[in-house]
Amino acid sequence: MSTHTEHTGHDHVHGEGCGHVAIPHGDHVDYVHDGHIHRAHNGHFDECEAADHVEHSGHDHVHGEGCGHVAIPHGDHVDYLHDGHRHAAHAGHYDEH
Repeated sequence: MSTHTEHTGHDHVHGEGCGHVAIPHGDHVDYVHDGHIHRAHNGHFDECEAADHVEHSGHDHVHGEGCGHVAIPHGDHVDYLHDGHRHAAHAGHYDEH
């Protein structure tokens, strides 16, 4: 996570059965909510963003409508949940998010 950005005004508690897509992410679980990604942290929720540009090598599947993976609107692009993590198209390859 590049910065610690708290998502203020968040009164919904995420967890199993909350109705939002859960994404395992390192040592925690992210939840897709209101077009962005949250993680629980010290009694509140933070925005959860990738810190670095990390290319997913060896990715030969093309994501898009009907590809069979969960699409997650994320700012100005769409991430796809694939193999337990998020992929985002970038400059002819996919990045890990």
